[in-house]
Amino acid sequence: MAEVINLNKARKAKTRDEKTARAEQNRVSFGRTKAEKDVERMKAEQAARNLDGHRRGRDEP
Repeated sequence: MAEVINLNKARKAKTRDEKTARAEQNRVSFGRTKAEKDVERMKAEQAARNLDGHRRGRDEP
């Protein structure tokens, strides 16, 4: 005789497993370490400083 299962619980478990798998894929695809974020932030700040420095140099006579 087959085992009786609650279809609502089975459906919810399947959905939960799919969400977990998708979250894992997103962590691999979009996740960055704190060090990588810091390096990118520092490069952006330096580029902004360089751009501002060039703008100031052109405005002066």
